[in-house]
Amino acid sequence: MTIPSSTGATPVMAQWFSLKDQFPDALLFFRMGDFFELFFNDAEAAANALDIALTARGNHGGQPIPMCGVPVGTASNYLARLIKKGFKVAVAEQTESPANRPKGQKGPLSRDVVRLITPGTLTEDELLQAGQENYVLSIVFSAKHKTTKLGVAWIDISTGFFETSSINSSKLNDLLGRINPSEIICSKDIQLNDYENRRTILRDTHTLKTAEKELSSLFNVNTFDALGNFNDEEIIAGYELVHYIQKTQAGKLPQLSRPQSQQYETILAIDPATRNSLDILQNSDGDQKFTLFSSVSYTVTAPGARMLANWLAAPLTQIKYIQTRQEGWIYLQQDALLLTTLRKTLKGAPDIARALSRLSLGRGQPRDLASIRNGLEIGRNIAEVLKQFEKETGRSCSLIQNTSEYLLYGEELLLSLRAALEENPPLKLEEGFIIKAGYNDELDAYRRLRDNSRQVIASLQEDYKNKYNISTLKIKHHTQLGHIIEVSNTAGNKIQNHPDLILRQGTANLSRFTTIELNELSGKILEANTLAAEKEKQLFTELIHKTLQESTLPLLAKSIAIIDVLQSCATLYSKHHWCIPTLTDDTSFELINCRHPVVEAALQHKTTFTPNSCNLSKNNKIMLLTGPNMAGKSTFLRQVALSVILAQAGLPVPASEAKIGIVDHLFSRVGASDDLAHGRSTFMVEMTESASILNQAGPRSLVVIDEIGRGTSTLDGMAIAWSMLETLHNTIQCRTIFATHFHELVQSTQHLKSCKPFTMKVQEWKGSIIFQYEVIPGAAEHSWGIHVAQLAGVPLPTLKRAQQLLQNLETQYNDPQITLPLSSPFIEQTPTNQSLPYQYEEITEILKMIDPDELTPKKSLNILYKLKKLIDK
Repeated sequence: MTIPSSTGATPVMAQWFSLKDQFPDALLFFRMGDFFELFFNDAEAAANALDIALTARGNHGGQPIPMCGVPVGTASNYLARLIKKGFKVAVAEQTESPANRPKGQKGPLSRDVVRLITPGTLTEDELLQAGQENYVLSIVFSAKHKTTKLGVAWIDISTGFFETSSINSSKLNDLLGRINPSEIICSKDIQLNDYENRRTILRDTHTLKTAEKELSSLFNVNTFDALGNFNDEEIIAGYELVHYIQKTQAGKLPQLSRPQSQQYETILAIDPATRNSLDILQNSDGDQKFTLFSSVSYTVTAPGARMLANWLAAPLTQIKYIQTRQEGWIYLQQDALLLTTLRKTLKGAPDIARALSRLSLGRGQPRDLASIRNGLEIGRNIAEVLKQFEKETGRSCSLIQNTSEYLLYGEELLLSLRAALEENPPLKLEEGFIIKAGYNDELDAYRRLRDNSRQVIASLQEDYKNKYNISTLKIKHHTQLGHIIEVSNTAGNKIQNHPDLILRQGTANLSRFTTIELNELSGKILEANTLAAEKEKQLFTELIHKTLQESTLPLLAKSIAIIDVLQSCATLYSKHHWCIPTLTDDTSFELINCRHPVVEAALQHKTTFTPNSCNLSKNNKIMLLTGPNMAGKSTFLRQVALSVILAQAGLPVPASEAKIGIVDHLFSRVGASDDLAHGRSTFMVEMTESASILNQAGPRSLVVIDEIGRGTSTLDGMAIAWSMLETLHNTIQCRTIFATHFHELVQSTQHLKSCKPFTMKVQEWKGSIIFQYEVIPGAAEHSWGIHVAQLAGVPLPTLKRAQQLLQNLETQYNDPQITLPLSSPFIEQTPTNQSLPYQYEEITEILKMIDPDELTPKKSLNILYKLKKLIDK
């Protein structure tokens, strides 16, 4: 933003210029009394974004200063809107009070930026989605492999969650799609593609030595090796992120968990295009309605919802960890009463992790401490429920047992918080009545003095009423004047000359007096109030310190979330009668009577979802699927992909049986869309996503792909689709469902041994079609395009004309049958005896030797004779 020169600024505006110079890329919320005010370009941008009035305040350089403002009390509402629109906000508060200022010192009170609010550094509940993580992520180049290797770190400042990874640069898009960070700290040289608008420039990086030293100090270890095995680039990325967070929080840091290095290979790789296609956590509108998450979540706590979302976003590839999750919810689903009791107990569980983060950053309020206390109590209640079930049944589960141990941590802290905190403390510290009576003798004494003074004031008010013969006389407390006698102006005129009274203030309707006696009493009351408030604040601070010293709280918070997710899975299994999938280390793949979880949930109580089976094992690795639009091809493709995500996330699968060989990379290219913002047509997007599949898929991948080649001419598109099908079959050899409208591709199944034709069952009746939504062996006999157009409401004359044209075209093109090469030696891993129709290699050699500039008519004829001879062989 353009900032005018500070020359000639008033003292207050000079402060503004000084702070704005430190944060030129952020809107400066400048505290002025009960408002945060914005000036110059900041004001213009904020007024436009918030739809509030733009006014002016004073002059600078001979021109009015543009200004707008928001009340301090409701600032969070405006901040949420600004952050959502991509702004950063620097909050400047008064750091000096009039009482502490040296006598004689003039000028405005000191101000400083106490916090830089960015999309990735939010902690307030009103600025965050309760059930969603909010990550800030950093990326740095590897010093050893600058172009191919990256160090990545990500932190949710609201919970302290901290992970890192070292990845090939080609995998960055997959990682960003999974983490979905709100803000990305990196240099200009790193390509962020669809995440470009989330970039915050990292101008200089620190050395490895500095990063190791600072992180070791932060986590209180002697050597960095004590934190685990990390690559150099992970360490630097982790410290750059911590350094950035510290800068935004004015030198403070939230309570961070120890960093964990995440190995890319242990997570099912899913690229952003596939995530968008499958609506795993968000739909195309950016919310959770009609998503995989919304259809399977029975969590009752915000931390549980976040953990379940994390499981779905990052399914596992290691069977032993998947089975551990399965064992946990299978154990819980054995007893309906247990599930009901757990859900009731969990419903009151607070968000311990986010409360801890606010407390550690100095932004904690009384109810954050109450959340910790309530969380400690609920943890014990959950542990008791699980212990009782184990005792009654004699059954046990290692995951449940280990988790239950953490639920019992923090006994001493719980006793302190129970004794100290009111049951329902106020929202803010300034409101008082946070600490229970009887907890601290000194505080109780101050409160007695304060409360007794109220009785004294009431008694003195009655004495003054009688003394001055004014029944409406009241003694009130005024912020600036202290306690005063307040009467109407008429009554005030009668007593204004009384020798005991001192006139303090007059208004249009009231007269305000005091007395020496009242002044002395007011001083004592003020002192008692002040001392009580200061003591309560001190005790509150001590409780925060004691809470932050309890290192087991993050484990307790995580354990409550785990129990919530496990009961959610158990409830899902029990309610919908889904299956427990079998995971194997081979490439088997079989789903029996599989259903689409999101579509089925949307159809509930309206109609029955038609299940379908899918076998991509052994000699059936590729399913070539034909059939008309609206018959259910896309639904079938997506439900197969979603079943893999659910199974490898450790959840039940919507099928009667499921056996899945671990998938290492999932690709879903279903549905057409353009990307006009980046200058890409629908066909270019389709080809880009197809290239990504062909370049990255391997034998253990699953590919579900729909309508390749439809964005160009028929022959072009068919050629591309045919060639891609061959590549998937011969070279990549992965499990694939290949849906297409090019019925001619069915010919390829005669020559591609692991490719089998399937179609969507359609019933024709009285000139109309009825979709059966059933996948059956075979090929589609028709495209049914005109019938679908009829269902969509295309006018009858247009349909009749289309039918006439179709008949003419079918007559014209019915005789010639397309014959294409049905395999290509250039993409097969093993050579075949099948030869091409023409002598391709010999022809290629002849053409390579031709120099057009040297050709004479005779040489040209000789070449043609050679070519003719080869063709005639």
